Amino acid sequence: MQHNNQNTNAFLIHISAFAGYLFPLGSIITPLILWQTLKERGPFLDEHGKEAVNFNISFGLYIFILGASFIPFFFGNIFNGFNGINIDFGEHHGYGSLFNIFGFASLVSIVALIKVALIIIAAMKANKGEMYHYPLTIKFIK
Repeated sequence: MQHNNQNTNAFLIHISAFAGYLFPLGSIITPLILWQTLKERGPFLDEHGKEAVNFNISFGLYIFILGASFIPFFFGNIFNGFNGINIDFGEHHGYGSLFNIFGFASLVSIVALIKVALIIIAAMKANKGEMYHYPLTIKFIK
């Protein structure tokens, strides 16, 4: 029974990352709190907690970098859009910023779907008693 309880707790550590959709930094804080409270119960929970926290910190860093890299392109396209204004007729020919906004939104959507899929995969593996290592995760906590 103890083994099944650890699988359920490891499952909850991974799934708790969805708290990030409820409050800011919830995807990092909630797994961190669960890991800190459950890590003494065994090495299985300790490893899953570290993996979940490292993944969520890494993912938050990747999203921050992605968002920060979008800012110069966004403002650059807005200012370049003024070059496409025809003063004689008032027509606007600069649609670059609109397409870049949709491109960025689709990129963020794809990254968010990948995050959801990886969390679900990790949670299901943990529930089966298996270890799962998230791809492209920086090991902040070893």
